[in-house]
Amino acid sequence: MYYKNDTIIIQEFTPQELHLFLDLFTNENVTRYLPYKSPEEFKVMFEKALSDYKEGPFSRWGIFDAQNDNFIGMCLARVFHHNPNQTEIGYILGENYWGKGIGTQICQALISHCLATDEKKDIVAVTDLDNIGSQKVLLKCGFNRNENLIEGDRELAYFLYSKG
Repeated sequence: MYYKNDTIIIQEFTPQELHLFLDLFTNENVTRYLPYKSPEEFKVMFEKALSDYKEGPFSRWGIFDAQNDNFIGMCLARVFHHNPNQTEIGYILGENYWGKGIGTQICQALISHCLATDEKKDIVAVTDLDNIGSQKVLLKCGFNRNENLIEGDRELAYFLYSKG
């Protein structure tokens, strides 16, 4: 996936950007709503993203500031593990980029990418129940809140994109 507008660039990570990816997950405010992962697990996640680029339309991508090329965060589109007929999207932004409308732009770019890849598949997103900011972005981008999803010992807010 490659996307660019006046604010953001979404593109494949390069192997040299591992430190950017790992640094994103060192801020407790950024990871507050995520299940715990060790630095080693994040490294494996990054390496999988790099290999996914060769395999198909889904992976994790870097988000960069279009004005100065600073690293903003990471986004993803993948087959939803609860239902292979659905595509899950998600994103994580560095704290200094919160509240600037960037999440909405990323969400819209991911929706476009998923629809272009397979317009028949439903697009879904999940958030921590307390992550109100991300939930507002999803609603603004055309998602509808469904019944909560139970994943292990976590209950998550579950959203389905409305194609119409």
